[in-house]
Amino acid sequence: MQNPSPSARKPAKAARLSVNLNKIALLRNARITGVPDLLRFAELARLSGADGVTVHPRPDERHIRRSDVLAVAALMRPWRPAFELNVEGYPDERFFEIIETVRPEQCTLVPDAPDVLTSDQGWKLGNEDAGFVREAVRRLQQFGCRVILFVDPDPAVVQRVPATGADGIEIYTGDFATAVRRGGYAEILQACAETADAANRLGLFVNIGHDLNLDNLPVLMSSVGGIAEASIGHELTADALVMGFGPAVAAYKAALTGAVSGKANPALLRAV
Repeated sequence: MQNPSPSARKPAKAARLSVNLNKIALLRNARITGVPDLLRFAELARLSGADGVTVHPRPDERHIRRSDVLAVAALMRPWRPAFELNVEGYPDERFFEIIETVRPEQCTLVPDAPDVLTSDQGWKLGNEDAGFVREAVRRLQQFGCRVILFVDPDPAVVQRVPATGADGIEIYTGDFATAVRRGGYAEILQACAETADAANRLGLFVNIGHDLNLDNLPVLMSSVGGIAEASIGHELTADALVMGFGPAVAAYKAALTGAVSGKANPALLRAV
């Protein structure tokens, strides 16, 4: 395994919350007024207890635009590196240019085609993509950022991560969230736990993300060890429509730090 990139550090005991701003940008893009103001919500996330923000500048700019990444990075300059910027996306030349410009603390690579609706599968790190990912990691680490690979809950894939030089993984939790809604999640929860354990044994960062909410987060946090960070946007934004953005951020932070028990009534969780 290669040495960690300059910004890499050991995960904190309490999982960090990175608030994904994509859906705020999506709402703004429905008008030409600039409302809601993305920068206001980035600052509100920090004031409400988040540990950073996540942005995903897709090529079609359906939500986050390149200009947003630059503006958020500029706003956050006095707060960083304690309050981290995580930029996620597919490692094409446009993405490399953005990362070189803003130098985020963390960069999360996803294997998305330009036309996909959302990130719903991870890197396989087999013969088809291993070399491509290895080169992308090398280039990005030159900019001083921690590089995280979006992967499925599969311990076998984790064993291939060290050869890429990446600093860690983000476990795709969309299938887990679906299973929780349907009522039978033991198998996928076990897969998430085994994936995290495999990564922890290798000294990798373990992040989680996709469809996490106040109903399923306590279950995941009570069963999966060594989580460094959760990136949450869609569900948090949906809850914010009812709770308010600041209270929603605080509630999700509480769920990550264990202040909200996995045995709590989901209805009560949404009223935090």
